[in-house]
Amino acid sequence: MSMIAIRDGMRGYLAKPASGTGPGIVVIQEIFGVNAVMRGIADDLAAQGYVALVPDLFWRLQPGIELTDKTDAEFKQALDLMGRFDVAKGVEDIQASIDTLRAMPVANKVGAVGYCLGGLLSYLAAARADVDAAVSYYGVNIPAFLGEAAGISKPLLLHVAAEDGFVPKPMQEQMVAGLGGNVHVTLHRYDGVDHAFARSGGKNFNQAAAGLANARTATFFKAHLS
Repeated sequence: MSMIAIRDGMRGYLAKPASGTGPGIVVIQEIFGVNAVMRGIADDLAAQGYVALVPDLFWRLQPGIELTDKTDAEFKQALDLMGRFDVAKGVEDIQASIDTLRAMPVANKVGAVGYCLGGLLSYLAAARADVDAAVSYYGVNIPAFLGEAAGISKPLLLHVAAEDGFVPKPMQEQMVAGLGGNVHVTLHRYDGVDHAFARSGGKNFNQAAAGLANARTATFFKAHLS
């Protein structure tokens, strides 16, 4: 597990399985940077046999930033970073991360999994980037990009929190309607849980919903990246 160069001044956290190789997965950060939560997800994926890379997508704004959801000051700083973040450049950085994994080389295919802001970016990666399969956890602002749904030609799995304070039910229904016609897309909605229900240690963490979503993700990646 180490930080590696991806492009220009951009770096990322890399976790490899004991075998040293396997299918690749780009782990796309929340609004808190490449923090302990994201590194932990990468380590868990490595334990499952994947080469996991967490790119620092805030490198143009504040490289190496690590925040948590534990204080109001950190949360305010994270929201400020998200507000200044260039989504299009973020997708380009994800493509650079995919290219980095393919050049290692990794075995077989490369997928992506993203959370919160990263959930939006994993959706956009499915539409714009060279990814073999993508997973989105409680992605924010996806309805603004539903016009790109027709460009999704590889498997995409979305986990949606039914009580998401950042994605209210009318927006969820837009997602269901806008993505329902694409055979490559599977959307699961989790009743009674709020945004970030799968963030271990977070205030909205729900063990049952997180366990179900993570099990579905594991099955999805095994099916599409092997």
